[in-house]
Amino acid sequence: KRAHLSSSRMSQSQSPSCKYVLTTGGVLSGLGKGVISSSLGLIMKNRGFHVTAIKIDPYLNVDAGTMSPFEHGEVFVLSDGGECDLDLGNYERFLEVKLHADNNITTGKIYKSVIEAERRGDYLGKTVQVIPHVCDKIQEWVQRVAGVSIDGSDQKPQICFIELGGTVGDIESMAFIEAFRQFQFRVGPDNFCCVHVSLVPIVGASEEPKSKPTQASVRELRGLGLSPDLIMCRCAKPVGQELKNKISSFCHLPPTQVIDVHDVPNIFAVPLLLEEQQVGALILKKLKLEYDEKLGDPMEKWRGFVTHVNEVRAGSKKLNIALVGKYTGLQDTYFSVIKALEHGCLAIGYKLNLMWADSVLLETPPNAGNKASAELWEKIAQADGILVPGGFGDRGIEGKIAAATYARTHKIPYFGICLGMQLAVVEFARSVLEWEGANSTEFDPETRYPVVTYMPEVSQTVMGGTMRLGSRTSVLKVEDSILGRLYNAPTIEGRHRHRYEVNVNFVPHMEKQGLLFVAHDSTKTRMEAIELQDHPFFVGTQFHPEFDSHPNHPSPVFQGFVQASADYQARSAASTH
Repeated sequence: KRAHLSSSRMSQSQSPSCKYVLTTGGVLSGLGKGVISSSLGLIMKNRGFHVTAIKIDPYLNVDAGTMSPFEHGEVFVLSDGGECDLDLGNYERFLEVKLHADNNITTGKIYKSVIEAERRGDYLGKTVQVIPHVCDKIQEWVQRVAGVSIDGSDQKPQICFIELGGTVGDIESMAFIEAFRQFQFRVGPDNFCCVHVSLVPIVGASEEPKSKPTQASVRELRGLGLSPDLIMCRCAKPVGQELKNKISSFCHLPPTQVIDVHDVPNIFAVPLLLEEQQVGALILKKLKLEYDEKLGDPMEKWRGFVTHVNEVRAGSKKLNIALVGKYTGLQDTYFSVIKALEHGCLAIGYKLNLMWADSVLLETPPNAGNKASAELWEKIAQADGILVPGGFGDRGIEGKIAAATYARTHKIPYFGICLGMQLAVVEFARSVLEWEGANSTEFDPETRYPVVTYMPEVSQTVMGGTMRLGSRTSVLKVEDSILGRLYNAPTIEGRHRHRYEVNVNFVPHMEKQGLLFVAHDSTKTRMEAIELQDHPFFVGTQFHPEFDSHPNHPSPVFQGFVQASADYQARSAASTH
């Protein structure tokens, strides 16, 4: 398939090298701007265009690295070590690209850059102000990042999809709104498309969708100097043509540019919902781009994938996976882990039944008289696999260790990621080597057996951006291993985010008793993965494979874990008959 920039009214020397699609939000946050923007990118990528994506977070933090999961969900780690919003994970999963730290813009980054420039004297003694200096910096940042390839090719992106976080009218996003008001003239009307995502609530017993919030939101956006080219109406059910016509009348757009984005069974169906309403063609028209429709349905492959997803979810086969953590009330904390489990389950034809296990409750044994803990342990006994993800802090740690003990002794597939691997090492040291009090120095600095310890090069005072971050190479030192068979390669590239590591001084003692450290870093001094002998699947990785999992290309170790869980389920069923 071949797509190209059409010959526009501007000459090649005058036209920008990239087109821009800005997605804003109205009424309230959390409407799915990230999924919609990712879907737009997928629609255009499937037409053969090279695309890139930028997520703007208007908060003053430089990045999401120091933010609590209660504030912002998980921290998604990019291959270059950037710590960012989980929406960048959506872009990577949908578009199968690798973004960079600069693809995430925050108010903190912009102001930090402007202030550093002022200190250097770059502004030649001028009074530094939001207009023009901050707004200019935003526009320059966007254009610079839009010229960097993220798809592994040497082709510069042709379309840049920009998501502005938050809601129109928020005081913290005003500088960005003003920057894009100017930007539309900077790049020209044929090179800029504004998409506005707004809530259409359903009110009362009549379940009538209401257009007033969208009217007010668009009016506010237009008052700030941006007129949407497409309005995405987020609603629990289809909005209908009558409401589209009403929004069209009040928002200065033809009805065909008012798009119904109602709730769908899974987010993979969103690109198809948009494509059914000719959104791809509308963007092509607005940006003066050409695509040869004779090449066929650009969404054919994706359509087949969505059909497979629906068939699996309608089927009877399901896996019970226990996810043991302390933020079980906030699913966004483990967003990428959940997605990677879903990808793995889809690949083997199972639907995922996620069983949330509060690690604090697991600290109490099942026979201690605590009803909630006893019920949770009964739930763990029904699991086909147990996963302990990464995390920080000492709350619930002993419960995670207890879950590792249960998986090890009952031969249930276990997968520990980052902290989950470290705690499996602690559990083995205590239970098998009988090293009483063995621990990580994160939780017990005075432990006699510091089997997990602080990395010497990491700062213990500055928290932001000081961990071991980004993609690193792990070398498999045991060829005949589970990970070796799953990855079918001598090395594994994985993304890291940690301050503590396995203490290499204790590794020989553990390997003698059957806990194998099957991978290390390129220096051979940092342990990267563990496997337990005589266990169907007891695996831990220091890296985070969930960040490299995609719907059509699941992480090998996640797929291996769910396959082992399916095998355990089959063995358990056979033993009961």
